[in-house]
Amino acid sequence: MKNRKNLRKAFSLIELLIVIAILGLLVAMVAPSLMDRADQAKRDQVCIQMAEINKALDMFKLDNGVLPDTEEGIEALLANPDPEKYPGYSVKPYMERLPKDAWKSPFTYINQEGTVELISFGSDRKEGGEEFASDIFFTKECQK
Repeated sequence: MKNRKNLRKAFSLIELLIVIAILGLLVAMVAPSLMDRADQAKRDQVCIQMAEINKALDMFKLDNGVLPDTEEGIEALLANPDPEKYPGYSVKPYMERLPKDAWKSPFTYINQEGTVELISFGSDRKEGGEEFASDIFFTKECQK
């Protein structure tokens, strides 16, 4: 009788190990898909933030006739960088605060002769990168 109880405990342990192995396999198969979705969600969030900044830049241009230059950057949306250059600047700032991208990094703003680009350097926070670590350009990835 005693051997039978020990046999049943050992069998329960084997069953437990089998269940753990099956769960491990399921997690190994599902986790990469979930990670890709999380990365894509962050990239989508960045595009939404860039669209918000772009709308504020449109309002800035509507009031002032031009966009801030690269040196003034998007910080010009928070306070008038040059009252003489921007006499039509809104009484209130165009944005209350500047958002950071999904990886807590500031956006890069480039104005080349009126052609503006907003850039997030992605999850690696460096220029370049591949796949989900690649840079996100507002004009390329976010305006599809």
